[in-house]
Formats: sequence, C-alpha cells, structure tokens
Amino acid sequence: MSAEQAGTAPGTRPGARAAGTSASAGRPNVMLLLATIGFFVNFWAWSLIGPLGPTYQEDLALTPIQLSVAVAVPVIVGSLGRIPIGALTDRLGARVMFPLVSILTIIPTLFVGLVADNFVMILIGGFFLGLGGTAFAVGVPFVNAWFAPARRGTALGIFGMGNAGTAVAAFTTVSLAERFGRAGPFILVAVLLAAYAVVARVLLRDAPGRTAPAGSLLTRTVATLKIPVTRQLALIYAMGFGGFVAFSVYLPTYLTTDYDLTRADASFRTAGFVILAVVARPLGGWLSDRWHPVPVLTVCFSLAGLAAVLAALKLELLPVGTVAFLTLAATLGAASGACFALVAKVAPADKVGSVTGIVGAAGGLGGFFPPLVMGAVYSSTGAYTIGFALLALSAFAVAAFTWGPVRRASRPGA
Repeated sequence: MSAEQAGTAPGTRPGARAAGTSASAGRPNVMLLLATIGFFVNFWAWSLIGPLGPTYQEDLALTPIQLSVAVAVPVIVGSLGRIPIGALTDRLGARVMFPLVSILTIIPTLFVGLVADNFVMILIGGFFLGLGGTAFAVGVPFVNAWFAPARRGTALGIFGMGNAGTAVAAFTTVSLAERFGRAGPFILVAVLLAAYAVVARVLLRDAPGRTAPAGSLLTRTVATLKIPVTRQLALIYAMGFGGFVAFSVYLPTYLTTDYDLTRADASFRTAGFVILAVVARPLGGWLSDRWHPVPVLTVCFSLAGLAAVLAALKLELLPVGTVAFLTLAATLGAASGACFALVAKVAPADKVGSVTGIVGAAGGLGGFFPPLVMGAVYSSTGAYTIGFALLALSAFAVAAFTWGPVRRASRPGA
C-alpha cells in the first residue's frame, strides 16, 4: 500500500492520524523530487567518460576499438548491475540504497578523473563507474510505493526525466575539462554525489508499510525472471528506452555521414532529439494514467515504425527527415514512460525493484546493440537503409506483441 493510500504508517495512534495526514500530505512529491535528483546526479556520473572519448583517444593513443570498449563498459555494467541493485532495494529500501550507491559511485568518479592515465585504468574505473547507472533501479520501486495507482504513471515518468543527467554530461563535460582541466567535471560530480548522499540519508523515507521480501537475492532474481510479465516488459523497454539510447549515441555519426553535417550541427540536432525524448517520458506516463499503458505503447511503437520507414527512405533532412527523427524521439521517450507505468500495474508489489532491475537492464542493453548493427550495415552496403528497415520491423513487431500477449496478461485477474 502506498503512503497516499495509507495516510499514516502502521501503528500510528488514532488520535494522531489527522495531524499526521496534513503534515505528510505533500511528502510523496518531496520524495519524488529527491529521487529524481538522485537519479539525475548518478546518471551524470555514469556518462562522464563518453564525451571525453576523443580526448582519451588522443592523449592515451587509444585505438578506435579500445575507445569503443572504454565507452561501452560503464553502459554494460550500469545496465546489468540494475538486476542485483533492484533486488537489494526491495530488501533494504531506497533510504539505504540511494545514499549507498551515490557514495560508492564517488570512488570510481575520482579514480577516472584523478588517477586513470592508461587504457587498463580507464577500463577499471569505467567498470565501477557503471554503478551510477544502477540508480534507476533504486528509484522506480521507491517512487512506485509512494504514489497511489492512479498517479504512478505520471510520477514514474517525472522520475524518468532524471536520465537528463546523460544529456548534461554530454553538453558540459568537454567545456568543463577545457576550462578546469580534465579532472574538473569529475571533481564537480563527486562533490554533488556526496552532497546528495547526505541529503538523501537525512530526508529520504521509504513509504509506510514497506515490507522486505523473504529469500536470498539469487532466489528472488530467478523467481522474478520466471514471471511472464517480466520478460514481456523487458522486451518493451529494450525497444523503447534502448531505441532512445541507441539514437542518442549514433545519431551524430549518422547525420555527419549521410547528410554531411558538421559535428557541431549534428551534436546540436542530437541534443534536440534527447531533450524531446526526455520531455515525452512523463507525457507517456500521464497518458497511461488517463487511459492504460497498453494502448499508449501500441500507438507509440506503431508511430515509431512509420517514422523509421521515413528515415529509411533518406528524404531531405528538412522537413521530412527532421520530422521523422523528432517523431522517433517523442514516441520512444513516451514509450519508456508508459513501460514503467505498466510495471506499476502488473509487477507484484514485493518484486517491483527486482522487476525494475531486469527491465532496466534490458533497456540499457537494448541501446548497446543497434549502433553496432547500423555500423555493420553501413560498412557492408554503404547506406543505412537496411538498418532503419530493421528498426521499423522491430517497432511494428513490438506494437503487435504489446496489443496481443501483453494486453491479455495485463487484464485484471490474468
């Protein structure tokens, strides 16, 4: 039961109920704000290596393959690490896990910024920096527990805007490094992580009535994987959030290669893509609260498929090409928000963290493979047409899957 439903914690004296209700009326919103800030700062740390890739390549004489691996390691670890972190959040609560993840992330942040001076050390630091990417699996069950079912989609969509930390890293890291030295952005983020850890420990409160599940972490993770909706949600999020991640990473390369844009112009247009996707995420959650996540997801993926078809035709960038990519941004962002509105509806209450961990891992991994496919397609054919055609087919297939098996599984009593 959420705090909004319960009003007061179990065991509260009846005479204190009215005073407690008025005092805590705004607490869910405060908890949402704190969780979103924690998600934002940890994702900022998680994304620090990527923007400095060209700098590392030049200063450390890295090969293109070494650079790709160095940038990919935090993404992979941050994605897979969500599985145990989500399960631990079910057991220990976000009041423990948010400060813990933030404090531990400071260590690799400072290590990469102040110590790492060769490829192996960058890999080691990047591996542990992946911990910042697991903060997502801490916040979803926390926010889910604080809000009544009718508002969870919107609340989780707002929380999801914390992934803007990735965009802030992309926009600020290089300029901060140029002005204050390469360690500058890492020191700044380490300070923010420390400040957030203190604030979170003092102010964060797990929702009243939270109970720790029984069983070991491994046992609960295996049990969660056996739940059919976990696998269904993982596929949906791999398409929605994975598609967003893939485009935010690969779109600059595509625009410079296929449309001969300058790197600055391509980065600017990619920034617009990222911002629109981030803003659309709470919209997807809000629409899911108004209707239901399944039709929202179905429409989003169908429109994304049509936009991918337009992109495959390689029409003029203005206006048709731009419309296609902005449509992809809006629909994939909204689908990401709607996916976790669906998590809130169908995941067992004591396994929301575990389900979130697995689904979140699928989303991160979903963003890792498409750029590899696009690169391979371009190397083989000299064009991206087949890659966008595969994206369109995938989007249409997931739309059909959502309207079919997922819709049936999400019915009450299913």
